[in-house]
Amino acid sequence: MLATAPKGDGRPVMLLPGLVNSDRSMAPMRRYLNRLGYRAVGWGLGRNFGARAIGGAEGDRLIAQVAKLHDETGETVTLVGVSLGGIMARFVAHRRPDLVREVITVASPYAGDPRATRVWRQFQWLTGERLDDAGVVARRREIARPLPVPATAIWSRSDGLVNGLICRAPDEPGLRCIEIRSGHLGVQIRPQALCAIADVLGGVAR
Repeated sequence: MLATAPKGDGRPVMLLPGLVNSDRSMAPMRRYLNRLGYRAVGWGLGRNFGARAIGGAEGDRLIAQVAKLHDETGETVTLVGVSLGGIMARFVAHRRPDLVREVITVASPYAGDPRATRVWRQFQWLTGERLDDAGVVARRREIARPLPVPATAIWSRSDGLVNGLICRAPDEPGLRCIEIRSGHLGVQIRPQALCAIADVLGGVAR
């Protein structure tokens, strides 16, 4: 199944890891997309310790990483984010759509109440964020707004950690929703998820 994916065209693709994960967690995806012929890179910012930082200096650093890849390649960048990484990818696309070609989120609960997960308390503890803080609520609403670039949401009813139904917004204009069968942990290395990403990049509908 992985071998039947369409070949890449060399476009730049940046991979954003989930909460507390680093580029290492995205290495199998990165290798796969590079073998297909894309220029896939990590985000280069170490472990992902939460979305709070994107409202300040860390957000500037992430946007700077995307801008650097854009400048190096002369092309807009496709952002592929897993879980919290997908939420942050949407943040970048809202703030700097001139840098972003498209956004692909994988198991990213951006479209509903974050308490519709089994890990929201752990999220607050790890990140220092309070979900009801005014700034957090405002940022969540911004991220959930329809994107100004093409977007795909890959999600699963059998996620187990987050409610898969809030990992996509069917009423978002132009959003492509792809349902897969996968648990949340390790979704970034599931063959079905990798194939779905490759199909989106290759413009294939299955």
